[in-house]
Amino acid sequence: MFPRPIEKSSPARRVGYQAFLPVALLIWLLPLLAIFLTSIRSAVDINSGNVFGWPSQFRMLENYTAVFTQSDAAKYMLNSVLITVPSVAISVTLACLAGYALAIYRFRVALPLFFLFVAGNFIPFQILMVPVRDMSVQSGLYNTIAGQFLFHAAFQTGFCTLFMRNFIKALPFELIESARVEGVKEWRIFVFVVLPLVRPAIAALAVLIFTFVWNDFFWANVLTQGEAVKPITAGVRALNGQFVNNWHLVSAASLMAAVPPVMMFFLMQKHFIAGLTLGAVK
Repeated sequence: MFPRPIEKSSPARRVGYQAFLPVALLIWLLPLLAIFLTSIRSAVDINSGNVFGWPSQFRMLENYTAVFTQSDAAKYMLNSVLITVPSVAISVTLACLAGYALAIYRFRVALPLFFLFVAGNFIPFQILMVPVRDMSVQSGLYNTIAGQFLFHAAFQTGFCTLFMRNFIKALPFELIESARVEGVKEWRIFVFVVLPLVRPAIAALAVLIFTFVWNDFFWANVLTQGEAVKPITAGVRALNGQFVNNWHLVSAASLMAAVPPVMMFFLMQKHFIAGLTLGAVK
């Protein structure tokens, strides 16, 4: 049922695996390497057709500096931060509260309500484009930072609640009961008993939601108009129009847009892996 560990395979299979792994990794990283080489080459190389060859001159510092000095990339990056951080904070906070209620309290509509959270994750987000845009226009949130992070927080809360409810449900219920017997208030049980135990899960969820929201491109174009409140993912497209054929600058901006999620993962890597494996072993 489960794949056999490579250590238990035959010597020939292990050698083939070790030989194939670097090749597969190179193929997987090839587009990223191509974008990086494009970001450090000069415009002369691109205009002369030297797109995939070795750069004739390296202009890494000049290209990455030009992204900030000749465009609004800094404003786009700030917009992404202002959208992503509140989205993560709101959705994770609401998910912890809702997950605790659905996992600990026993009431009649607990299971149907949980199924409602789960069902929301199966709705194709493209079919929500028109009603969400109309609702944001009518509420005055269209083309605003607040409208974007409120939408992302609402859209991600369903998945976050599903995530947190399952982790809290796996905790020993005896801990909650013993705290109640000691007369501890419910909010103190939630803050001082439950949250410390699921902290790895919260960290893993924060990394996932940060990546989802930061990399969003679809809703960044649906909920905005103009360049004032666009995040970096949608702003890169505007850089493409601004720089016309300067693909080296567009590539540099694209790589810079990918740096924060990667840094977030490596900073939270320990907690991320612990959160994904929490409850896997009894």
